[in-house]
Amino acid sequence: MTAPVLRTARFAELTPFEVYALCRLRVDVFVVEQECPYPELDGRDTEPATVHLWFEEDGQVLATIRVLDDGGTRAIGRVATAAAARGRGLAARLIEAGIELCVGVPITMGAQSHLEGWYGRFGFVRSGPGYVEDGIPHVPMRREPA
Repeated sequence: MTAPVLRTARFAELTPFEVYALCRLRVDVFVVEQECPYPELDGRDTEPATVHLWFEEDGQVLATIRVLDDGGTRAIGRVATAAAARGRGLAARLIEAGIELCVGVPITMGAQSHLEGWYGRFGFVRSGPGYVEDGIPHVPMRREPA
């Protein structure tokens, strides 16, 4: 087994196999595991400014996030880790890499409520009232530039 490799690409730079692997992981986690049928393909992945980050090991995508350009802010979302790869700190490393892409700009996210404290360790704070999305409690969070 090789060490996980951090990969970063815009949509146009992804191979068809990478697109498939990233979408497959997100569907496996959000739609299948969390039982949330929702429009996974929301049109934001293909925006020219969207950056996809993921860890790959032995040809398998282990964890992924995406960073969206929302004008005056950036948004980190679609944070997903394969069940077999959890507990290795990969999501934390992806969040840190995503933050590095957003220097000088506020970052927003819609975090699952049970992860509010976890995102807090990266400087995110709750920025509004909680809400339910796809049957899962969420909170809006924001991180101001350092």
